Amino acid sequence: MKWCGDVVGRGSAAYFARVARLRRALVLLAAAACTAAALLYWRQQSDERTTRPLHSVYSGVEPEWTWECRKERCERLPAAEAPTLQSLPTCNMLCASTQLWPQPTGPVSLATAAVPVRASAFTLHIVTSPSREVSEHLEDAFGLFREDLRALEKTTVSDSKRSDIGPAHEVLVRVSVNGSTDVRMRIDTDESYKLALAPDRGALVAHISARSFCGARHGLETLSQLVWLDPYAGSLLALEAATVDDAPRFRYRGLLLDTARNYFPVGEIVRTIDAMAACKLNTFHWHVSDSQSFPLRLNSAPQLAQHGAYGPAAVYTTEEVRAIVRRARLRGIRVLIEVDVPAHVGRAWSWGPQAGMGHLAYCVEVEPWSAYCGEPPCGQLNPRNPHVYDLLEGIYAEILQLTGVDDIFHLGGDEVSERCWSQYFNDTDPMDLWLEFTRRAMEALERANGGKAPEMTLLWSSRLTRSPYLERLDTKKFGIQVWGASRWPESRAVLDAGFKSVISHVDAWYLDCGFGSWRDSSDGHCGPYRSWQQIYEHRPWVDESSGMAGAGPTGEGWRVEGGEACQWSEQLAAGGLDARVWPRAAALAERLWSDRAEGAVGDVYLRLDTQRTRLRARGVRPAPLWPRWCTHNPHACL
Repeated sequence: MKWCGDVVGRGSAAYFARVARLRRALVLLAAAACTAAALLYWRQQSDERTTRPLHSVYSGVEPEWTWECRKERCERLPAAEAPTLQSLPTCNMLCASTQLWPQPTGPVSLATAAVPVRASAFTLHIVTSPSREVSEHLEDAFGLFREDLRALEKTTVSDSKRSDIGPAHEVLVRVSVNGSTDVRMRIDTDESYKLALAPDRGALVAHISARSFCGARHGLETLSQLVWLDPYAGSLLALEAATVDDAPRFRYRGLLLDTARNYFPVGEIVRTIDAMAACKLNTFHWHVSDSQSFPLRLNSAPQLAQHGAYGPAAVYTTEEVRAIVRRARLRGIRVLIEVDVPAHVGRAWSWGPQAGMGHLAYCVEVEPWSAYCGEPPCGQLNPRNPHVYDLLEGIYAEILQLTGVDDIFHLGGDEVSERCWSQYFNDTDPMDLWLEFTRRAMEALERANGGKAPEMTLLWSSRLTRSPYLERLDTKKFGIQVWGASRWPESRAVLDAGFKSVISHVDAWYLDCGFGSWRDSSDGHCGPYRSWQQIYEHRPWVDESSGMAGAGPTGEGWRVEGGEACQWSEQLAAGGLDARVWPRAAALAERLWSDRAEGAVGDVYLRLDTQRTRLRARGVRPAPLWPRWCTHNPHACL
């Protein structure tokens, strides 16, 4: 055992010596490996900072794609194959296309460099203002402007996780209004503006000059479109410099919403107004009543909502109307409330006998309805009852007071049933009754408006606006909203007769078409769906035979004030409004603002897709233009 022990002892000493030498070698090797790894990591991070300044933080993972501007278009590349990273929004804004909507009508110059900004870094300085009211509205409108920018920032990461792309630049917004003291959108409002954005001692300075509050507000809207969220940077970016000189082609740019067939909550109306402002539409035509319901609670005639609303939860109070009007005014939009008469009235007007006022309406919910009106229920005011005109005067006075819109008014006036009136007044031609009603309703409006007729009182196109009755309407008092098809002779006759006109051709700008009939399995009353491309390419003020601006038989030009998209709501209710209206109404907005001769070309697709992204950031849920793959690869889809 001792021998064996001696042998084992000598072998163990040699073994442990070898182990010690190996251990020292392994320690040195591990230290060298750690040093090499640290060096490699540092160099990798250094490369990331120098070649990939917009590091991905939006999704929490390294971006898979990058976009490069090649031949004036953004092309998608695998991020691993590119020396630098650039997000699609930034590429779109810095490449060749002018990502403004609607396209400005004057000269535009945009920089190809961007700087980081934050909503809180924007400040307002009012240089000149014609009145205290204008200044106050500018401050409030600027507050909404910053809210819109903050909405963009909601999808970014916290400050502690932002990429290091440099400090956010301060942005000073200097506004000069030299002109109207009236903050309302009026038919003669000068909506032009000029915007100049430039760097100044480490900050950005934006100069906006305009002749009205509304023009300055449009300038703020355009400025907001020069700011975008870069998802790779986790930050807002803004163009470093820009100049824009802009003014609208038409002074009436509207969207009609029918809240009588189905009720829409106030929040959806406000969101619609915000989306309109983003596209520089300026008239919210509120078709508030019809034969189905009367949801507007008026102090002058509370019985109308009491008998006509669907229920207490489907009523608009005067306080809510004032809030909507206030929001719209700050957005540069007029609210045009229409109480449609003498037809399109229902049970809301059935309380006359109990109140000792006689029959205010006839043919209410009469059967068979198809013999008296276009859809149930029917109803028509009594043109021979003087109480009707007293009520209308009170209604009109309250609408004027609520909205502050007294230069434009809408009387309604379409689809009168001659059969209904003939049953009760067989001694008079119903067309003469219709003319008489229109004259007396106009007199009630003038009394409500302090003895003065509005500059333009609109009627819907109808049999009354066809010959020989058209000649008996005063072109100085009445304007016509032309809803008939663009190729109908009676639609052109209104233009040829010299009436101020707002175009809403059913075959182009009716947004409810293409969803079938709610009554049967037919295609409905107005045929196929109106795509945004069809809406965009419709230019009804151009005479197709000559390709020139339209003119009447005497050679005088047509008096087209503008146009309006109409969203009737027989098959639409709360929750579905956004996707039905947007982005199609945005297409109309550019047609009415810019009216460029070209149709829906590739650049229009790109800019409208960008505008759709802006609407989404403001809480709107617009329908897609195309598959999302096309957003990432637009030129492969065009």
